[in-house]
Amino acid sequence: MNILATLCYIRKNGKTLMIYRNKKENDYHEGKWNGVGGKFEIGENPEECATREVKEETGLSVKSLKMKGFISFPNFDGKNDWHVFLFIIDDFEGEIIDSNEGELHWINDEDITNLNLWDGDKIFIPWLEQEKFFSAKFIYEGKSYKSHEVTFY
Repeated sequence: MNILATLCYIRKNGKTLMIYRNKKENDYHEGKWNGVGGKFEIGENPEECATREVKEETGLSVKSLKMKGFISFPNFDGKNDWHVFLFIIDDFEGEIIDSNEGELHWINDEDITNLNLWDGDKIFIPWLEQEKFFSAKFIYEGKSYKSHEVTFY
């Protein structure tokens, strides 16, 4: 099955809001740090999904966002192909809530790749700084990173 999703990196003053996934039962991402985001609901486009997911998971209201890339994760969870739109958000308002997905923390940008991230995240997060849009495919077997390919536009 194909799953459409978003992954958002909310930034402010040299820090990025990251979520430590430790609250959701049977969470495939348990123990990992991620950006915020989630699956599309029926009728949503990527921007609507990103805006809704940020509000639900953080309490923040997105004022503007920038799509930076698209990644396919074939058979990522052992049963689904995930297709993920990646966004940077640096214009938002509101107060952070207690998320039911995990603990939210502002992390210094230079420290992000030192967190317990998926191995592929350590590769693509630096691409978010580039001016070019990217399209990539990351291959995992089980929870182990195997390879990736990318095209920059």
